[in-house]
Formats: sequence, structure tokens, C-alpha cells
Amino acid sequence: MTNKSHYNSGLRKLVQQRRDCIEHSTAVHVEDFEKTYHALYTQDAVEFLKILPNSSVQLVLIDPPYNLELETWDKFANYLEWAKQWIDELYRVMSDNANCVIFGGFQFQDLKQGDILEVLHYTRHNTKLRLINLIVWYYKNGMSAHRYFANRHEEAIWLSKTKKYYFNLDAVRVPYDEESKRAALRDKRLIAANIEKGKNPTNVWEIGRLNGNSSERVGHPTQKPKEVIRRFVRALSYEGAVVLDFFAGSGTTGAVCIEENRHSILVDSDSSLKEYFNKHLQKLDTTKGKPFEVLEQIRITEYLNKVRTK
Repeated sequence: MTNKSHYNSGLRKLVQQRRDCIEHSTAVHVEDFEKTYHALYTQDAVEFLKILPNSSVQLVLIDPPYNLELETWDKFANYLEWAKQWIDELYRVMSDNANCVIFGGFQFQDLKQGDILEVLHYTRHNTKLRLINLIVWYYKNGMSAHRYFANRHEEAIWLSKTKKYYFNLDAVRVPYDEESKRAALRDKRLIAANIEKGKNPTNVWEIGRLNGNSSERVGHPTQKPKEVIRRFVRALSYEGAVVLDFFAGSGTTGAVCIEENRHSILVDSDSSLKEYFNKHLQKLDTTKGKPFEVLEQIRITEYLNKVRTK
């Protein structure tokens, strides 16, 4: 069957631009900076968002509670009514080239529990946010089930504020195996230099969950693997960008941002965030990346002044 993507005029234009070494209009040129700053806040997410200035973050990366009643922070009488409060703030706090990633799941049976379908429906019909992709995180290990097919994936929706969203495919390309690489190089419609860089990882990512004895674990019950977070951070933000996670949980987003030279704002209603994040810091390879500074409960305006002037 013919690959219809080769007849997509927009895609063909992008390919030709790459061949001609023409920079895309969304390209970002980052001024050099000496260190990254990582702010920690023990605060309710909605209350924090209300004090966050307009257009102040370039990537929002969140893994909200699913209302599974795992802890006090994971209990809501009506999930969607609660979620609307923070969804309504997203567009305002995002910069024009910003992206937003929201993790979720489809396995829930009513509005009391968290369902990414309901979140997506609300964003599409009640906000100006634009849906770019649905990403499926697939893993082979998980819990068994007897009344339904056992889940082996979670989802994340990727939203943008405008058509000018930032995206760096080259930062997350996956290497070809030798046979596939030889076949791709024979296709004259493809750019050989891009083939050498690797292939598009697609919107289905096979990355293992954290086992109970994983060296990454810091104690949080819903901790995500760093490699899942890293792919989003590398593809949807640039060095020196401000990444916001207002359901910071284990602090994984901040740890990845340190390694990838991004600034971060970590917010969680659970004061254990500091303890979890400190465990991440103990595991970091500090020989890589720029120096960094952790700031606790700093005034948000003071923090933003630091990341904009350094």
C-alpha cells in the first residue's frame, strides 16, 4: 500500500525545507546561561496556578492524581469538577510556543474517578488548547485482572497553546536496526542525514515500568520512569526553558530537568516532595549538565526573574 504521508503537502514542504537547510519558523535560539534553577513549593495546585503570571512556562508536564484513593491527595468527590479548576489555568500560564502533557488512563468507569477522555473532552470544548498527539506508553509488566483485559499501557495527551509549538524530533529519534536502515536509505524520498540520526519514535512508546527494586525508586507510589519524562522534556522543551509540574509527586520531572539543562517549578500538596526530590539528587550524576540550584518556597516573581536574567 502506498504511504499516503508522502502526498501530504505540509509534510513535503517540511522535508524540502530540511533538504534546503531552511530553519523552521518555530526554531528557538537560546542565549547561554550558567546554571539552572529548580523551585519547590508545598501548595495546592489550583492555588499556585492562580498566582503564576501569564505566559511564564514553556512546558507543563503533569501526572495528576487518578482518584484511586491511594492517599489523601488521591481522593475527589467528582474528579472532573476538580480538574476543571486547573485545566482552566493552563492556556493562560503557557507561552506562545509552549506544550502541555497530561498523563491519564481510560480504565475508569465513572466521573468520580479520573478519566483522560473526560479531561480531553473538556479541553477541546471549553479551552483554546490544541490537541497535537495522544501518546501511548506501553509496558510489558503490570497487574493481572480477572474481570477485564489486564492493562499494559497508560496514555498522555500532548496539547499546545498555538500552532507555533516547539518540537524537536531530532532530540528523541530512535536508532534504526541495520536492516531497516539499509531499506530506508534506498528510499530517495527520505533524507539520508535524518536516517543516520534515527527514526521517529511514533506515538507508541515501549518503556518498562519501574520494578519494585528499581534503583530509580524514591518511595512515591506512582513514580514514572525517568526515560518517559525525559522524552517529553527533550522533544517539547529546549535548554533554558521553564518546565512546570504542579503534581510533582516524586520530583522526577525536576531531576530530569537538571540532567537536561532545563529550569523547573515543582508543586505538590504533599510535603514529602522535598524528601523524594532529595533522594533523586543523591542519585544524579553531577558531572553532566550545568550547575543547578534548588530554591524552596521562593516568591514566584523572584524565581522567574532569576531564570530570565541568568
